[in-house]
Amino acid sequence: MTDSKDMIQSEEIDVLIRARYPIIYIVSWEEERVSLMLNNIASDQEKRLIVWSTTEGFKDSTGKEIDGEAVDPFAALNYIIEYQRPAIFLIKDFHPFLKDPVVIRRLRDLKYHLNKLRKTCIIVSPVLQVPVELEKILTVIDYDLPNLELLDNILQSIIDPLVDNPKVNVNLDDNERELVLKSAMGLTLDEAENVFAKSLVKAKKFEPTIIIKEKEQIIRKAGILDYYHTLEHLTSIGGLENLKAWLNKRTRGFTESARDYGLPFPKGLMLIGIAGCGKSLTAKAIASLWKLPLLRFDVGKVFGGIVGESEKNIRQAIKIAESVSPSILWIDEIEKGFSGVKSSGQTDAGTTSRVFGTFITWLQEKEKPVFVIATANNVSQLPPELLRKGRFDEIFFIDLPSAKEREEIFTIHFKKRNRDIKKFDLKTLVSLAKGYSGAEIEQVIIEGLFEAFSENREIETMDIMNSIENVVPLSRLMKDEISELRTWSKSRARMASIEEVEKKSKLDIEI
Repeated sequence: MTDSKDMIQSEEIDVLIRARYPIIYIVSWEEERVSLMLNNIASDQEKRLIVWSTTEGFKDSTGKEIDGEAVDPFAALNYIIEYQRPAIFLIKDFHPFLKDPVVIRRLRDLKYHLNKLRKTCIIVSPVLQVPVELEKILTVIDYDLPNLELLDNILQSIIDPLVDNPKVNVNLDDNERELVLKSAMGLTLDEAENVFAKSLVKAKKFEPTIIIKEKEQIIRKAGILDYYHTLEHLTSIGGLENLKAWLNKRTRGFTESARDYGLPFPKGLMLIGIAGCGKSLTAKAIASLWKLPLLRFDVGKVFGGIVGESEKNIRQAIKIAESVSPSILWIDEIEKGFSGVKSSGQTDAGTTSRVFGTFITWLQEKEKPVFVIATANNVSQLPPELLRKGRFDEIFFIDLPSAKEREEIFTIHFKKRNRDIKKFDLKTLVSLAKGYSGAEIEQVIIEGLFEAFSENREIETMDIMNSIENVVPLSRLMKDEISELRTWSKSRARMASIEEVEKKSKLDIEI
């Protein structure tokens, strides 16, 4: 069972073996896929495939024992040296032994013996751990997870025996099938097969949301990214019509039909604006709209105390996001995470600068469908390189809600709490809440509810009016900062709201 990508990787490894590269390190969770690929290469090159593990010693490709006693890593390397015929040795999970200086030395000795005969040693492990002493003799290959073609083969193998089963619905049109397969991207073949079966057991059909949820396990085990569950939708957001229209146009941006049409994957979005005006809510709503997993990236988790650990963490975070792609990577208040870039050389020996450099290079050059949503409240702390064209598809500025948007926000929150809008003087509330953010409007409603609840009665307009009077909005506390942010956004960002574009000059939302 092969696909075009598997064939390309197989050809690359085949060339390395024919060119007598002595030791190849394949980074992969999928030992069976790698073993099957190597068995085909060994057959074509008229060599024997011999597999070693520390639990079972040496076996041939059929599982027949060759030397079950050679479970010690040093003894295993000696066996490979002494073996006198052309062969490919597949060594499983050897990375824990690469801390032993004796084993490292023996691997260096091994290089010369392998070159004499047509022998190749291949280490397969999910963990890449290369000692400095072996950097010049090891060749590292990242063996990619299954792509759509291979996942489609697995899906079809599950569908075929169930086509006539009335208890499950395995019929999928082209769009549904693509959505199911895209949901399974980032899983190994075994994981994909299991979750397809799980979906049939649980929902009696192939349900993308169940499949996507399986990816949560991958994220949780890594510990750097957080898998974020969200029930928010664009309808949960008042206003921001320009931003909503932009997002709706890209709903099919991750489909194969978009690729066939000549479109690239959507890259990302920078949301700049006043705190509490819907930036984080928008990130959550996009995940629901596009039916993609939402991964929250806390840049602070990247930085570790051990030399080189921070750089390793940022690479791991990127690798995880790509492994479960198509996905959304959400970085909240990104300016806080990278605010120390300019002084990094004096404060942390350049660690922040190197981490930031790795991140923006990936933003510019990434090929995997990872949509990056970065939010920021303070543009003065943002490194200029982050805002350069090509990093993000678009930069949107989210201002305080206009009168019409405030009306929508009040309506959304009243409905969310099962209240009849007609019982409230919405016009008065909208007027009194001028200069209030969406989050602040929600809080005055909650405060009014608590007031009425404490008196065992239904909430009234006056309760919310009193709450508004008792709250000092952020727009008054940070008037100068917000004014500077608006000035900055005029020439550098796109307005998220139609109302802002139409009425900004009339000071409709003037503080």
